Amino acid sequence: MPLALYDTWSRTVRPFTSILVGKVGMYCCGPTVYDYAHIGNLRTYVFEDILRRALTRNGYEVRHVVNITDVGHLTSDADEGEDKMEKGSRRAGKSAWAIARSFTEAFVADWRALNLLEPTVWSRATDHIAEQIAFIRELERAGYVYRTSDGLYFDTGKQDDYGFLARLDRAGLQAGKRVAVGDKKNITDFALWKFSPPDITRQMEWDSPWGRGFPGWHIECSAMSAKYLGHWFDLHCGGEDHIAVHHSNEIAQTQAAHGTRLANFWMHGHFLTLDSHTKMSKSSGDFIRLQTLQNRNIDAIAYRYLCLTAHYRSKLHFSWASLDAAQIALNRLRHLYSGWPDGGRIDPDFVARFNVEVDEDLNLPRALAVLWELVKSPLPPATLRATVDNFDSVLGLGLRDWKPLVSDIPENIQVLLSEREQARAKKDWAKADDIRKTLTARGWRVEDSKEGQRLIGITTGATDIGHE
Repeated sequence: MPLALYDTWSRTVRPFTSILVGKVGMYCCGPTVYDYAHIGNLRTYVFEDILRRALTRNGYEVRHVVNITDVGHLTSDADEGEDKMEKGSRRAGKSAWAIARSFTEAFVADWRALNLLEPTVWSRATDHIAEQIAFIRELERAGYVYRTSDGLYFDTGKQDDYGFLARLDRAGLQAGKRVAVGDKKNITDFALWKFSPPDITRQMEWDSPWGRGFPGWHIECSAMSAKYLGHWFDLHCGGEDHIAVHHSNEIAQTQAAHGTRLANFWMHGHFLTLDSHTKMSKSSGDFIRLQTLQNRNIDAIAYRYLCLTAHYRSKLHFSWASLDAAQIALNRLRHLYSGWPDGGRIDPDFVARFNVEVDEDLNLPRALAVLWELVKSPLPPATLRATVDNFDSVLGLGLRDWKPLVSDIPENIQVLLSEREQARAKKDWAKADDIRKTLTARGWRVEDSKEGQRLIGITTGATDIGHE
C-alpha cells in the first residue's frame, strides 16, 4: 500500500506523492519561547517525528524545518494583547532576548530527551526580519495591506475562500465574538506589522518602511517556510489549535502573494487532555512539563510510548496511571530486546504488516499491536531483535541505545533472567515460575515490579535490573 495521510484541507485520507520525486519539504510550527513547553505541546512534535520517520521509511529524503517564535506572538492567537515575549520578560525579570535563549535551550533539551530527529533547519523569527518585511511588501503590491493606528493589517475581505482550511462561517462571525474589531475592516483581518507604541520602550523592535515595530506571528511562518522550502511544498504540520487562525492566515498570505495554499498537505495533531477532559494549556494552569515526569522517575521515552498508544488525530487522555502503564510496557520491551542476540534476519511478514499500519495515516496503536504480537511469537530471538530494530526506526524508542543496569551478575544468571522475562511476556507463567525456582536454587531471588525484574543475591545483596 502507498503511504496515505489525512489532509485537513481536503478532510480526506489521500495517497501521498511528493512534489519533487524522492524529496519532501516539511514545515512544522515550533514553540513560542516565552515559557517551557508542556507535554501537550510535545505530543504534537512526537506525531511529526513519526511522520518524518514514516516518510524516510518510504524512501523520501526529508527537508524538515522547525521555527522558533521568539517575537510577534501576541497573547491571543487572534492578534489581541501584548507580545508574549515582552510579557514573559516582565514576569521573569530578564530581557526578552535572555528568556528566548533560555526557553529555546529548554525546548531543545526536551526534544532530544524524546528522541526526536534533529530538524534540517531550526529557524528563529528574529533571524528573518528582512524576509518578513519583503513578504509584506509583496502583499502591499498585491493590494492586500491597509494601515491602522497600531499597524499594518491583511484584508481578508478580498478573499472569497478565506478560512477554507477551518471551514469558517465568515458570515456568522459577529464583531467582538472572536476579536475586537477596532480599526480593522473585517473581524478576521490580522496583523502583519505592529507599530511600537510611542510611550513604551520595546526590547524587540526593528526599522521598516512603515515605521519602527515588529512582525505579526502569522507572517513569520509564511516568510520562513518560503525561504527554506519555497511557496509550494509538501507538508505543513502543527497542532489542531492552529487550524482556525494561524494556519488559515498563513494560507491567506501565500495565496495573495504567490497563488498557492502553501502546502499540498496540511496535517494536525490533536490535543492531550487531563483527568477533567480539558486540553492542557499554559493559560489554564494545567501545565505539566517533561521534567515533571522525570522528577517522578518516569522516563521521557515512556511518555513518547504513551503518545504512540493513541492515533495522532484522536485526543489522548493523560493520567498518571496511563503513564505508569506505558513505563511498564516500555521496560518489558527493553528487557526482552536487550536479552536477544544480534545477527538475525528481519521477518518479512511482520514487517509487511507493520508497514501497512504505519502507511495507513500513521496508525501507531495498531502498529504497536503488531509489535507485541511479534514479541510474543515463537520466532528465534535473533529474528525478534532484528525485526524489532526495523520497527524502532519508526517508533523511535531508542531500544538499541538502552542498557539495563547490571552489576556483578554472572552471565548465565543474566541469560536465565532474560528467558524469564520472555516467558512472562508470553504469559507462560509455568515456565517463569520454573526459572524463578532455578534462580533461587543458584542463590538469586527475583522480585517483579513496574520497573521490571529485581534480582536480589541471597548471599551477595541486591542488584537491580531496571530502567536507566
